[in-house]
Amino acid sequence: KQLIDDLLSLSKIEMNVHSVPTEPVDLAKIMRNAAEHLKRNAADKNMRMTLNIHDNLPQVKGEGNELTQVVHNLVSNAIKYGYPDSEVTVNAKITTELPQDLNMRNLTRVVMMSVKDQGEGIPKQHLPRLMERFYRVDSARTRQVGGTGLGLAIVKGIIIRHRGAITIDSVVGEGSTFTVYLPIYES
Repeated sequence: KQLIDDLLSLSKIEMNVHSVPTEPVDLAKIMRNAAEHLKRNAADKNMRMTLNIHDNLPQVKGEGNELTQVVHNLVSNAIKYGYPDSEVTVNAKITTELPQDLNMRNLTRVVMMSVKDQGEGIPKQHLPRLMERFYRVDSARTRQVGGTGLGLAIVKGIIIRHRGAITIDSVVGEGSTFTVYLPIYES
């Protein structure tokens, strides 16, 4: 069932890739809801979840349900792949330090959200392909934690549709940080 839901989700995102969502979305609220929704999963592994949301974080331009999926997938992954008794840190702020991405070329400031885990990390050679559908760094590990292999493909599809950007930093043995950059909603 989850596989079918994820495939349908991905298919819908890809169909709509050229229609850029333009609604005001409260990312801070989405982050708080995701943390609340996933705190049981974190507690099961005795993990701490820390939210650092900049005061008066502006709304982003987007589609609420899709951005909820992005936050949920990234935080859920951080819990799945983080070590027991470790911490998941979710940050959000305005930044002018933009990644090298075509979608960022006409922007001077964006909302940046990062999700950081303390886990085994991802070897460098896997990073370029990590967001491809069904790509797995370690099939046995992925089966063990559960998942369809589509979560990050969905995240990437949504970010592309939102004309945002995503970067991944990872250190083997220490953990990974997924950082999403989204355009600010200007009324």
